[in-house]
Amino acid sequence: MTSIGGAGTSGMVDWNLAVATATRLVRPGPEVSRDEAREVVAELRKHAKASEQHVRAYTRMLPEGADVHDTPVLVVDRAGWIKANVAGFRELLTPLLGKMQERRSTTPGNAVLGAVGGKVTGVELGMLLSFLASRILGQYETFAPATRELPAGANGGGRLLLVAPNIVHVERELDVSPHDFRLWVCLHEETHRTQFTAVPWLRDHLQGEIQSFLAATDVDPGTVVERLREAAQALAGGRPEGEVGEPSPSLVEIVQTPEQREILGRLTAVMSLLEGHADYVMDGVGPQVVPSVAEIREKFQQRRARGASRLDLALRKLLGLDAKLRQYRDGERFVRAVVDQVGMDGFNRVWTSPNTLPTKAEIAAPADWIARVHRKADS
Repeated sequence: MTSIGGAGTSGMVDWNLAVATATRLVRPGPEVSRDEAREVVAELRKHAKASEQHVRAYTRMLPEGADVHDTPVLVVDRAGWIKANVAGFRELLTPLLGKMQERRSTTPGNAVLGAVGGKVTGVELGMLLSFLASRILGQYETFAPATRELPAGANGGGRLLLVAPNIVHVERELDVSPHDFRLWVCLHEETHRTQFTAVPWLRDHLQGEIQSFLAATDVDPGTVVERLREAAQALAGGRPEGEVGEPSPSLVEIVQTPEQREILGRLTAVMSLLEGHADYVMDGVGPQVVPSVAEIREKFQQRRARGASRLDLALRKLLGLDAKLRQYRDGERFVRAVVDQVGMDGFNRVWTSPNTLPTKAEIAAPADWIARVHRKADS
């Protein structure tokens, strides 16, 4: 197995073991023949290419100072998604894990960590990744270190992942046109690619916010391990069926200092903007190029609204995935309200600088963003 970014067994997490565990446990994808698999891959690549022009024309956002093709489009299976995300997690979490490593000898949690160790933590992380790997349709990896198997853009550019087996699984579950559904998914993910290639400062801004969030972490390392264990036990059915009580806080919620709450508010606003913008563009372009877009959107929303099993709901809470679903909804409402009031060019002022990004409060009150950004600029 290819090592993830160097010595995978060093530190608090055995990253290579996380990959091995996740790829071993992840559910197999839908049954397809070899010819069908080739057809799916080819069509997703074709749709990703077509989506570039559709999204650029609709959003009026063009790459600045960089070739969009520098950020590769990769059609991957579930194992490929796991490897890519472990590499990304390791890149982002190294400062936090280094800080926690230093505290091991002086923190009461060091006994827990001594018992658990990097290998067990790697197994627990792998179990969580195996759960997520069967649910992600596509992903623009903003912070994507290149590996031998998974290329990424030069100079910190990202990559676009399309998870073929998951797309096939959902299109079959919804009983919708495969051709239309695949293009619909590509439109959403291509919007994320366009956001980062057309707004050069956005990646560095996000990275700075995330690193500030991690640098402000002041948490008992044993608590993080305990949350990982709770999630892994839920996956394995380890929690007693009749157990009741308040749900555990998410992995994000347990590492919030006052400074982090401020940063997290800004990050939540940005992520709501990015996700809502992608949903808005996907639905805006859809009627022009996806004949059955109304049917797809209705069925997909019903699928989201139905939720899932008790296990899924518990894990979504623990991992903070419920917050991501709210980001789609709240962000899309913000984008729609702003475009309705000031048009697409008026909305695109949001990309001028970090100062023109909406605050968390403005996501819920688009008129306040319009008043701040437009009236100030036009006065």
